[in-house]
Amino acid sequence: MAMKVVRLLGALVALAVLVGCNDDALPPGGTYSTVQGVVLDRATSHPVANATVTVDTVLKATTDSSGKFTLNVPSGEFDYFVQAEGYKTTAPQSGHGDPGKPVSISVLLDH
Repeated sequence: MAMKVVRLLGALVALAVLVGCNDDALPPGGTYSTVQGVVLDRATSHPVANATVTVDTVLKATTDSSGKFTLNVPSGEFDYFVQAEGYKTTAPQSGHGDPGKPVSISVLLDH
């Protein structure tokens, strides 16, 4: 009897997890855009490595050694800002992405 109760509880927990994963707030997979960009030092035009690009306060990417980053975002309007150690955080900027069309941005950071 105890084993049946444990199995039933396990099945209920699994069902609750599956139902919780069905989030209609997330857009379908085909409605994403790729945002590509580069982050540069405004004074020297050198790439800024390890800068954090934040889109809509939740999606983040870190620049590589050449200052480049790539991020998939829901299509439509989005806001972003960039921060890096030793630099001022940028003011929020806006962008727009269409499904299947990459968006390119270039960000200049000030000390």
